[in-house]
Amino acid sequence: MKRVEGIIRAHRFEDVKDLLREVGVSGMTVSEVRGFGRTGGRKEGYRGSTYVVEFVPKARIEVIVGDAMVAEVVRAIETGGRTGKIGDGKIFIVPVEAAWRIRTGESGEEAI
Repeated sequence: MKRVEGIIRAHRFEDVKDLLREVGVSGMTVSEVRGFGRTGGRKEGYRGSTYVVEFVPKARIEVIVGDAMVAEVVRAIETGGRTGKIGDGKIFIVPVEAAWRIRTGESGEEAI
């Protein structure tokens, strides 16, 4: 099992969510997060003053899937999240050692 984590532009979330459902993802965790990458934030203006917004709002999507689904999930996040501009985000894949469904006691891939 793997945890696929996508950090994307917040306004691209609905597209990514729809694509994940199409590939068979039945559950996900979504968080509103803020951060910056290589660009170090973005410049904005307010009442004639320019300032740098260091932490840009993003959406973090976490999905736990079996090893066989990882490529499809990555492709869905990449396709739905891509605008072609700097700041589209990142995808991380982390091994998941074990999983349990609390309600039923199921474990392993049956729990996800």
